[in-house]
Amino acid sequence: MTTISDGRPGTIMPAIPDPLGRRARVDAGVRLASLSTLWLSLLLVTYWWETDRGVQDLAGWAAGLTSVGRLSGLLASVLLLAQVVLMARVPPLERAFGQDRLARLHRLVGFTSFTLVVFHVVTITWGYAAGRLLATPAMLWQLTVDYPGMLLAAAGTLCLFLVVFTSIKAARRRLRYESWHLLHLYAYLGVGLALPHQLWTGQQFLGSTAKTLFWWTAWALAATAVLVWRVGQPLLLNLRHRVQVSSVVDEGAGIWSVYLTGHRMDEFRVEAGQFFTWRFLSGPGWTRANPYSLSAAPDGRSLRITIQGVGDGSVATRGLRPGTRVIVEGPYGRLSARPRTRRKVALIGAGVGITPLRALAEGLSYAPGEAILVERFSRQPLFARELDQLSRERGLQVLRLPGRRRRPDSWLGDGLGDSLGRIDDLGALRHWVPDVAERDVYLCGPEPWTALVRRTLEAAGLPPAQIHLETFAW
Repeated sequence: MTTISDGRPGTIMPAIPDPLGRRARVDAGVRLASLSTLWLSLLLVTYWWETDRGVQDLAGWAAGLTSVGRLSGLLASVLLLAQVVLMARVPPLERAFGQDRLARLHRLVGFTSFTLVVFHVVTITWGYAAGRLLATPAMLWQLTVDYPGMLLAAAGTLCLFLVVFTSIKAARRRLRYESWHLLHLYAYLGVGLALPHQLWTGQQFLGSTAKTLFWWTAWALAATAVLVWRVGQPLLLNLRHRVQVSSVVDEGAGIWSVYLTGHRMDEFRVEAGQFFTWRFLSGPGWTRANPYSLSAAPDGRSLRITIQGVGDGSVATRGLRPGTRVIVEGPYGRLSARPRTRRKVALIGAGVGITPLRALAEGLSYAPGEAILVERFSRQPLFARELDQLSRERGLQVLRLPGRRRRPDSWLGDGLGDSLGRIDDLGALRHWVPDVAERDVYLCGPEPWTALVRRTLEAAGLPPAQIHLETFAW
């Protein structure tokens, strides 16, 4: 059965402090600048390769192999450094791209850079072996043993292979998120070991002052990004706030909320809808980080996350005791007020994906009737009392869609029964939210489900720029 509650005018939040779209325009500028920098860097090293007889050397077999090996090595080096920056959680990039888009870019750059590394090793070695294929293995051994930095490069390539192999979907499905996340950090080690040999021996790195300045600057920026945002910022955050568990409360259906307090919580710079990675210092496995979104808007005194027990790490949080210390990193994610450009909003979530949307329903500014929350659930709705209270006090419309998905190609629940007859997903969406194309839509849930909702939203005329999503996929 479908239930809709329309809130009556009540407490109205203050007007939105920033003009709608201002931060979205800033983020668009960051995306343009960062992608332009990457492409210009790739073009620059290609230009340097060409001026160093790169194209002329293609006329000969052995020289051509070596030339192609040099070019692939240069391009791989740029992309590997870009990988480091993408993994470094640099706040402007996090805010501009958001986790889903950043993850896709990270994956594309990662697989491309590794492919170029392998191609570089094969072609440069083949070229050094005078183009003789049978002599290539012996030449590879000679280069690895005799050339400066090559043993380190071989070890770095093995680390990168480990990261790439565990990032393949088939392998990822067999790994716990916590284990995959820990293994993924070997990418830093791989890049750190794979590139120095080029700084020591590569003519494309040492051939001119401009080249040397470019590569050392790129290295320094990448290393600084890691030291500042993956090491320094989390360290200062945890020393300053000393977060700890205050209580754990059951929400039903294998889901519970963890409440957290600390020092100077009013200075915690986080917005509703964002997430942190959490390490609970409660025993073995504390080194493995898990990402959990805030399920309530920050109030300056405490934070709340809501967890579904689906793995060893998440299940262990049910037994956390008050006073347990917590190491946090963040905040991350673009599922916040930051990308908003419209006064009206729609929040659409499934299952535990409702948690960041619950926080947004509380933290966003809107007048009565300007916000609607659509929740699909299998057993029982999550935060029902809290959402009903927001409905009464702030005019949030709440639409609940019970039941499991009625068809594999539908995101609606089978609990709808005959209330809408044979209406399809698009017709149902337009029936419930006829002005959906005029809203910002925040979407969170399992990846296949969100893909179906997104397809329906775009079919309803919603521009992709107005869809802000976060999925469970990692």
